[in-house]
Amino acid sequence: MNGSQRAAARVAPTRPVWPGAPTPLGARFKAGPDGVAGTNFALWAGGAEAVELCLFDTEGDGVVETRCPLTELTHEIWHGFLPGVRPGQRYGYRVHGRWDPWTGARWNPAKLLLDPYARAVDGDFTLPAEVYGHVRDWPQQHVADTVRDDRDSAPYVPKGVVVHDDAPDDEWADDRRPKTPWADSVIYELHVRGFTQLHPGIPEELRGTYAGLAHPAALEHLVRLGVTAVELMPVHQFAHEDHLLRRGLKNYWGYNSIGYFAPHAAYAASGTAGQQVGEFKRMVRALHEAGIEVILDVVYNHTAEAGELGPMLSLKGIDNRGYYRLQPGDARRYADYTGCGNTLQVVQPHVLRLITDSLRYWVTEMGVDGFRFDLAAALARSFHDVDMLSPFLAVIAQDPVLRRVKLIAEPWDVGSGGYQVGAFPPLWTEWNDRYRGAVRDFWRGALPDVRDLGYRLSGSSDLYAWGGRRPYASVNFVTAHDGFTLRDLVTYERKHNEANGEGNRDGSDDNRSWNCGVEGETDDEGVTALRRRQLRNLMTTLLLSTGVPMFVAGDEMGRTQRGSNNAYCQDNEISWVDWGLRDEPGWRELFALTSRLMELRHRHPVLRRRAFFSGRAHSADGLRDLAWFTPRGTEMTEADWYAPAATLGMYLSGRDIPGRDARGAPVADDSFLAVLHAAEQPLDFVLPGPPWARSYEVVVDTALEEQAAPPGTVHRAGAAVTVPGRSVLLLRVSRT
Repeated sequence: MNGSQRAAARVAPTRPVWPGAPTPLGARFKAGPDGVAGTNFALWAGGAEAVELCLFDTEGDGVVETRCPLTELTHEIWHGFLPGVRPGQRYGYRVHGRWDPWTGARWNPAKLLLDPYARAVDGDFTLPAEVYGHVRDWPQQHVADTVRDDRDSAPYVPKGVVVHDDAPDDEWADDRRPKTPWADSVIYELHVRGFTQLHPGIPEELRGTYAGLAHPAALEHLVRLGVTAVELMPVHQFAHEDHLLRRGLKNYWGYNSIGYFAPHAAYAASGTAGQQVGEFKRMVRALHEAGIEVILDVVYNHTAEAGELGPMLSLKGIDNRGYYRLQPGDARRYADYTGCGNTLQVVQPHVLRLITDSLRYWVTEMGVDGFRFDLAAALARSFHDVDMLSPFLAVIAQDPVLRRVKLIAEPWDVGSGGYQVGAFPPLWTEWNDRYRGAVRDFWRGALPDVRDLGYRLSGSSDLYAWGGRRPYASVNFVTAHDGFTLRDLVTYERKHNEANGEGNRDGSDDNRSWNCGVEGETDDEGVTALRRRQLRNLMTTLLLSTGVPMFVAGDEMGRTQRGSNNAYCQDNEISWVDWGLRDEPGWRELFALTSRLMELRHRHPVLRRRAFFSGRAHSADGLRDLAWFTPRGTEMTEADWYAPAATLGMYLSGRDIPGRDARGAPVADDSFLAVLHAAEQPLDFVLPGPPWARSYEVVVDTALEEQAAPPGTVHRAGAAVTVPGRSVLLLRVSRT
C-alpha cells in the first residue's frame, strides 16, 4: 500500500446498485441485465443491520472511497449488482449492527472488512491501533476489548480485488492432472518463498514467488529427486501477528489465514491487482506437466483475527457470533482449540459453506490436487468433542469434487481429547507422528524394544487396519516444517530459538534428537561423519517404510536452521533452502542416496504396498509376505519383541503382493531384507536361509557415503555379515 493510500480516503457519492443475485457469494464479474457488464457482490452477514460495499479508486495523489449500500437481503445474504465495475476494482465492506461484546456482538462500521470470498487481495496488514474494533490500549484490562474504536481503518488494511474468472490465458480445461495413486506418492513439503529465494538458477525477480517455483530450474530439482507431490505451506492470504510486527519480524510460515480464496499476494511476481491468480494457475500447470501434484496446507481451524483482543479484519466484523466459537456462558471470549486465539464455528452451515466453497474453488478453478488440513481435529469437533460423524467430515465424504482429491489430516488440536491419530475415517490419510517418534527414538537409542518400530515400518496396521483403510492412510515423516530439520535432528539436542525474541521459550522441548556427542556444528571429522551416517539412516528408513513418505525441502541435502525448531517468523537464511549444499562434499552424497532410494521405491511395488501385510504363508514352502528376524537369523518370537534390542531384520516378499496390475495380471517383484542396526558397535547378522533365500545382493549400505551405484556384493544365505554400527543394510533376495 503506498503513502497516498495511508491518507484518509475521500468519500464519493454513491453509485447505482441494481438488485443482483445472492449467489454465488463474493464478487463475480459478469454480464448483467440487458448484457451490461459489471460485478455482482454477495456477502453473508446473518445478524447485520446494514451492509455497505466500499469501492476504492486512486485519483491523483489520493484515494476515493465510494460507499454503496446493499439493500437487497435474501436468506441473510446482502447483495447487489454494480454495472461498470470491472476486474481490478478494489473493494471492501462496512457492516452495521450492535456493539455488545458481552453477547458476542462486535459490529463496527468504522472498520473496513475483507470479503471472505475475495479472490485476490491487494496490500498488507500492518495492524496499527485503527484496525482494532475496540480501543486497543484501554487502561482497564478486564474490559479492554469492550470499548468501541470509531476510527476509520480503511487507510490501513488491504482491499479485495475483483478478478476475471475466465481470463483467456488461464484456461484450465487443457490441464491434465498427474493423478498419482496414494500408494505411489512421495510428498515434499516446501515453502514457496523459502524454496526459491536463494536458487541461483531462478532469475532474481522471480525468486520467492509462484513463478519462481514454476521455473525450469526449480522443476529440474523436483524431477531429479523423484517426488510425486509438493505440499505447499500456506498460500492462502495471511496476515502477520501484532507481537511479531512489534519485534520487527513477520509470520513466515503463513498459518494465520484471512483470505481463503486468495493466493498470498506477497508470493506473486506479476502483481497484486488480480495477477496473482493467473500466476498461481500457471505454476500449478507447470508442476503438473512435470508429473508433480500440488497439495495445499490449509488453515480453516482459525483466522488471523485472534481472540477478543485481536484485530478486526473480516469475519469478526461481519458476524462474530456466526463465524467463531464463543465461550459458553461468556460470549465476550472465544473457545480456543487451536492455540491461536479463536476457532471457526464449523458446525454452522454458512461457515461450512465458506470452507467447502473454498476447497472446491482451489480444485476446480486453481487446479490443485489435494489438501493437508492444519489441526484437523478442530474441524471435526461438533459442539465440543471431536466427532468423526461431524458435519465437516460428512460433507467432505459426500462432495463429488472433494472426495476425489487427496485429503490429509493433521489429526490433533490443542483442546481436550484433540489427539486423534488413527481415528479419521476412510478417504483420509493422516500425518503419523507415532512414526516420527518411533524412528527418531530408534536411531538415537531410546527405544526399549523394537515392537513399535515394527508397526511403523510395516504401515502402522495397529492404527489404520480398520474400516477398509490401507497402509497409505499413514503419511510417514521424520521431520516437518514444525521442528528440527533432518540435519539439525542429529546436530542439536536443545532448541535454539533465540532469534524469535521469545526467550527461547517457544517451540517444543520434546525433540527426540541426538547431537552425536557435540552440541551444534563442529570441525570434529568423526562426529561429522557419524552425523551424515545418521542422516542416511533416517532417510533410508523413511523411504523403505510402508506408507506415504513425506520429507521437508532441503533435508535431502543437509539444510540447517541453526538449531531452531520453530522458525515460523524467520523469513531469512535460517529458513530458506541453501542450494550451495547440493554440490558440497558429504551433502551431495546424501542427495544422491535420496534420489536413488526414491527411484528404488518407484521401481519396486513391494515397497509401495496397497494392502496391509498378512504375515501368513500363501504357499507350501511357508514363505510369508512379511517376516521379522533377529541377528541370529531366526524369526522373531514374542519374547524377542519384548526384549531390549537395537537391531531388526525386516523381510519383504515380492512374491505375495496382493492386487493386480492395470491389465489384470498378478503383481510380482523382488524380495528384500532390510537390516536396521542402531547400536554403536558392529554386529554379525546371520542371513536367513531357505525358503527365504539362497543368496543376497547388497543394494544399499548406509555405512558407505558414496552411493552412486549399488554396492553389488553378494552373500550366501546362512552367512554372517558384519553390519557396521549405526547403519542400514538393504539386500535383494535371490532364491536360485
